[in-house]
Amino acid sequence: MMRYAIVDIETTGGVSQNGGITEVAVIIHDGTQITDTYQTLINPGRAIPGFITGLTGISNEMVEGAPFFHEIAEDLLLLLKDKVFVAHNVNFDFNFLHLEFQNVGLNFTVPKLCTVKLSRKIFPGVRSYSLGSICSYLGIQITDRHRAYGDALATAHLFTLICERDQDHVVHKSLHKNSGETFLPPHISKEKYDALPKKPGIYYFYDKNNQVIYVGKAINIQSRFKGHFTGKNKTDLKTDIYDVSYELAGSEFLALLLEALEIKRLWPKYNRSQKVKSVSWGVYQYEDGQGYIRFQVSKLLKGHKPLVSFVSHAEAWSYLLAGVASFNLCPKLSGIQKTPRACYDHPIGRCQGACAGEESSVLYNLKAKNWIDSIFNNSGQLLIKEEGRHPQEKAAILFEGGILKAYGFIDSQADIHNLEDLSGYLKSVKPVNETHHILQSFLSRKKMDMVLVKENLLGDTPLDQNYC
Repeated sequence: MMRYAIVDIETTGGVSQNGGITEVAVIIHDGTQITDTYQTLINPGRAIPGFITGLTGISNEMVEGAPFFHEIAEDLLLLLKDKVFVAHNVNFDFNFLHLEFQNVGLNFTVPKLCTVKLSRKIFPGVRSYSLGSICSYLGIQITDRHRAYGDALATAHLFTLICERDQDHVVHKSLHKNSGETFLPPHISKEKYDALPKKPGIYYFYDKNNQVIYVGKAINIQSRFKGHFTGKNKTDLKTDIYDVSYELAGSEFLALLLEALEIKRLWPKYNRSQKVKSVSWGVYQYEDGQGYIRFQVSKLLKGHKPLVSFVSHAEAWSYLLAGVASFNLCPKLSGIQKTPRACYDHPIGRCQGACAGEESSVLYNLKAKNWIDSIFNNSGQLLIKEEGRHPQEKAAILFEGGILKAYGFIDSQADIHNLEDLSGYLKSVKPVNETHHILQSFLSRKKMDMVLVKENLLGDTPLDQNYC
């Protein structure tokens, strides 16, 4: 009999490479009913952001005495082994666990099912397939929302209904679809697919006339290629593609920049979404009645100029979070936490108490103005070091006025002391405004000291010590 492990986790953030797991729950299901359960808090080995505590209720104090992942890894792997991994938005939970197992030297490979995708097929026409919405539609009560066991139990009840109403064997078909090479476009050979690298870069799709019809970026080019042809609404692209090529970038950041350059240069037929992207969100400042400078993410307002603008709410929000963390600002006064009392960061010492009247507006505004000044001081030259295409190489990426100006790849052993030494390695590019927003998003995610290169000088010490 097939057995299923229905899983939900809580984390310190939304990206597996930068976050940690704070709680995991597993509910074993035999396709008809629940047969076993497991749950535990986990010490993520890093601080839990205040807004995550506000969302989940899991605080740093709660996980202080909890086991680290490596302490429960073998027992958890044994529980998940030989079962189908089921979750709502399955890749989120799976990717976090896969990375944690990998970090402790354990191989975690199991078949997966997503209850979002299954619900769309079994219960078509629902307004939203988020866990809260689909459970409300089906009359499933979630007793402890945004906690691992509460969400896992709701997902288990949802899975029970899916199995009960699965007249067309959707679950079975989902487990066995796309086996072998059935996803490949008719004009792309398996040899061509196998030759694609599993590395970061950009890739090009060509039509029968050798014209570029799509440019994309990927952390894993081969995996991303497959992703294009394993979902719905891919028929036209699948039949139009006759060839594929790629260019390695070394990092997702440079791949994003190169993708923006190439879309602007080539205007490929299938890059419609990138063609219509526009700035629509901003971070705004204002002063409240008590004299405190506040910040807020909002759609662009006519007649009001934001401190900085973005193409999406997610990028603007990420930038705000990074600014609040870097300059020790209050998350409540920055629109991140909604609470009638002091912010959640104040009791644990990460907020100095502006939200509770314990830090004066004068002192608090000095910090706020320092962040504002840092935003407007990025008009010079900025040099960023990223991973190269192989271990013996680094990438150098040069911005001027916040726009990509040049990039290149440098041998790690090269003796470079200033920008003049570096210039021979750099390839100049045509300015593209979209690279400005990619840079802002990158800076909002990175916990690093960026080096502003003034007057074309890096100083007298080796470049490898001078750029991040």
